Amino acid sequence: MDFWSEIVGQPAAVEALTRAAGPDGAPAHAWLITGPPGSGRSNLAYRFAAALIAREVGDRDRVYAQVRGRTHPDFAALTTQAAVIRIDAAREIVTTAHYAPSEGRYRVIVIEDADRMTEHTSNVLLKAIEEPPERTIWVLCAPSEADLLPTIRSRTRSVRLVTPSVADVAQLLTERDGIEPQLAERAARLSQSHIGMARRLASDPEAMSRRERSITGALGANTLGDAMAVAASLVAIAQADADALTEQLDQSERDDAMRNLGLAPGAAIPPKLRSQVKALEEDQERRRKRSLRDGIDRILTDLLSLYRDVLLTTLGAVAPSGQAGSGEAAPAGALPELVNAESGAAIRDLAERWSPEQALAVVSATEEARERLARAITPGLVLEALFARIVMADNRVLSS
Repeated sequence: MDFWSEIVGQPAAVEALTRAAGPDGAPAHAWLITGPPGSGRSNLAYRFAAALIAREVGDRDRVYAQVRGRTHPDFAALTTQAAVIRIDAAREIVTTAHYAPSEGRYRVIVIEDADRMTEHTSNVLLKAIEEPPERTIWVLCAPSEADLLPTIRSRTRSVRLVTPSVADVAQLLTERDGIEPQLAERAARLSQSHIGMARRLASDPEAMSRRERSITGALGANTLGDAMAVAASLVAIAQADADALTEQLDQSERDDAMRNLGLAPGAAIPPKLRSQVKALEEDQERRRKRSLRDGIDRILTDLLSLYRDVLLTTLGAVAPSGQAGSGEAAPAGALPELVNAESGAAIRDLAERWSPEQALAVVSATEEARERLARAITPGLVLEALFARIVMADNRVLSS
């Protein structure tokens, strides 16, 4: 595969970064890559970093492998599993910006989830970007430019990504991961072109099953009692998903920490080292909480696709059922397909019971639930309130 082939549906961005990283390029000292979740921001940033560091075009794949493994001496990355990037972590990586590249053309520092920086943390970074060393390049990733301070945005060159098409994501899964085409199309469609989630749905049957249970549960909420039960079940589904993602990683990190401290796995921790182990455990606990909220948000995104399908069906604005799920790029002006085509019968049943106004109110309620979750309201309460409103909508007495 071509060096940039995993960056799907982003020809303008790839062209700009290829030119900047080329032998005749003059890259800006700071870049901001923005785009919706799953559009490939981090992957593009890491590819760009490798292209900048490599001295020859033929070396890019080798350098990229080192960049992904965080082992290249001219590369550094800052990310977080917590809700925010800690200011001490930002200060630490800023000090590395003054190191001259030892092997490559440039030293590159990538900050994933730059939108998770507080104002104080952003100001630490701002000082480094204002006075950058000659051969150091910063690459920041965020959902949108509005997520960063204006002072930082003004000092970066912006690259905007778009949501890739279902067909593009499905083709990537087939060519890169060897996924069977029909399953690749289904995963790409259900993930709404979120590349990472599509890969997980296609490669992990349990992840696909959890999504199916979420949609089935939501469609079965007809009474207030149902609503409370569905809310509880969705929290359990998100918790199971979060546990599956973090359990193996937590153990691996603990084993690495014990080894770095010179301790055998399972050995008693000396009093002088307990603070370091406790700090690791606190980081892991923050990650578990973030993983649960991220899982709830993903469920809400799936529900949003479901109720969007219902809304479009009430308006008669979806492609005929025979066309759904083809995976082919839709011609200009064509009606959109159902995201949740497998639940088409249940969606049409809801569309017969709901008016467009009711369906739109449920879509709005789901969007509000995501906003409440982002404000750190307890996930269970967010879901209970949402499904209570949906049941009220189904009984034609929706309250705002």
